Amino acid sequence: MKTNLTRWIALMTLALLALAACGGQTPAAPAATEVPAATEAPAAEEPAATEAPAAEEPAASGEEFTFGMVLVGPINDGGWSQAHYEAAKYVEAKLPGTKFIYVDKVNPADRPNVTVEQVVDELVAQGAQLIITNSDDFKDGTRQAAQNHPDVIFIHASGDDVLTGRNPPNLGNTMGRMEYGKMIAGCAAALQSETGRISYLGPLINDETRRLVNASYLGARHCWTELKGQPADSLHFNVTWIGFWFNIPGVTLDPTQVANDFINAGSDVLISGIDTTEALVEANKASQAGKRVFAIPYDFKGACDSAPDVCLGVPYFNWVPAYTRILTAARQGTWQPEWEWFGPDWSDINNVETSGIGFVTGPALTPENQAQLDSFIAQLADGSLNLYTGPLNYQDGTPYLAEGEVADDQKIWYTTQLLEGIEGQSAPQ
Repeated sequence: MKTNLTRWIALMTLALLALAACGGQTPAAPAATEVPAATEAPAAEEPAATEAPAAEEPAASGEEFTFGMVLVGPINDGGWSQAHYEAAKYVEAKLPGTKFIYVDKVNPADRPNVTVEQVVDELVAQGAQLIITNSDDFKDGTRQAAQNHPDVIFIHASGDDVLTGRNPPNLGNTMGRMEYGKMIAGCAAALQSETGRISYLGPLINDETRRLVNASYLGARHCWTELKGQPADSLHFNVTWIGFWFNIPGVTLDPTQVANDFINAGSDVLISGIDTTEALVEANKASQAGKRVFAIPYDFKGACDSAPDVCLGVPYFNWVPAYTRILTAARQGTWQPEWEWFGPDWSDINNVETSGIGFVTGPALTPENQAQLDSFIAQLADGSLNLYTGPLNYQDGTPYLAEGEVADDQKIWYTTQLLEGIEGQSAPQ
């Protein structure tokens, strides 16, 4: 097991004091990378979490169960990390006897040279018995940390180690089928667009982000042609990748500038795929300047609140059902590693207790378009519409799905290119 950094420093300090007391010469201590201390989530943390229901009965043992989280962004990013944080707070309130601690902003800009393994060591030192890491970029670090701490359960939110067999026995994967949320977002964009020019603000390029762009395009194409009756070649759908999940000055493209480039090129709907809200912010500024521009943010249920007049809606992850299941199983001693890809509860996609993927309609979507979007969602729900049905080609013209072929989970999960009809890079250059 890897030596815990905090304990190592403490031992070194005792040794140095002992030497000094005996009159020995004190050697210079080696420099250590500073590891951020894990934060215990307070009862009223910023931002306000969704109100939790009446608490459930605690585990039979009555012992406190501490779970930790490693977050790539800040807990108030208005997107991906905030959604994880608020779900953890909700579950902490729901399950008596649980205690939530976390370290956020674990990324090269905010915490240079701090590794996932170091942060995990700190969480374990504070008693974490289960640790959730929330970025695809944490895949290797999470696997190594799980090997270092075989008595701790690890959940990588995204990733495929269980699917590929690379996981240690104490590591599982969980992820939401955001493809549904993005198809709904694409449909809303196409219904509201007057120009047929829709732009996607992308993070970095990998299987996950490609499949989400593809899902957005499939939703937009269907609703542009089938619900609005427009020719397919009049839809212009493009993506620009900034290079990371959010802006890192001097490293990524500036998402504010990319959003403005989209608007200046004539796009009237921006779909965000990054963790922060630049697309919504810039669309709102353009609207206030007299342009007809709308946006669809990403990840966080309350994202529309900052610019409701231009927000068509937001597809979001709801981690409450998954984290409730996982923590309950861990406390009961029944947890087993699995690759979980959870979807919406189609009976109520915005039910916080049951639906892993939701879509909140924005105030800017017209009532007529809202009605058509509801019809589209109903078709996805009852299975009468499956947009992952061939023929579909990749961007380079090679077949993705043959005529009548329906994609299975792995075909969707491992998406090697963008689809034909999308403008933008399919792979990093």
